[in-house]
Amino acid sequence: MKLGDLLVEAKLTETNFQTAPLAKLERYRDFEEVFDSAELTRSGDFILGYQLIRGVLAAYSTGGSFCVLCDARRPDMIEKWHSVMRAVRSYALRCRLKALTWQEIADFLPRPLRRFLAMKYGITSQGYFSAPDPEADC
Repeated sequence: MKLGDLLVEAKLTETNFQTAPLAKLERYRDFEEVFDSAELTRSGDFILGYQLIRGVLAAYSTGGSFCVLCDARRPDMIEKWHSVMRAVRSYALRCRLKALTWQEIADFLPRPLRRFLAMKYGITSQGYFSAPDPEADC
């Protein structure tokens, strides 16, 4: 998803960020400039976090930002994102990489979407903010 110069990888039900062989990643333009490949998490000849790496490369090539949106109950996914961010060579690019949880934004979503997330996925606000409900009676 793209919002202005912000690219977003939203995860709701997926269990991982896919893997790819290092040889495939090395064919991507700017891969060696953006990443220290020795710092990327591996499983055999495969690099973990393939979708995240593509998102970072897209943000780099466009000069934009990249945000991962995932469930706060999945700290493993948040840690995978942090491991990819640690492999980014440029501190300026790292500053344009973000993580946000569904729980953090739940208060700001329209009521029907909040209900849907709560009923279908058990995602509710964790009390980060208390935004006014635009549908509430005054």
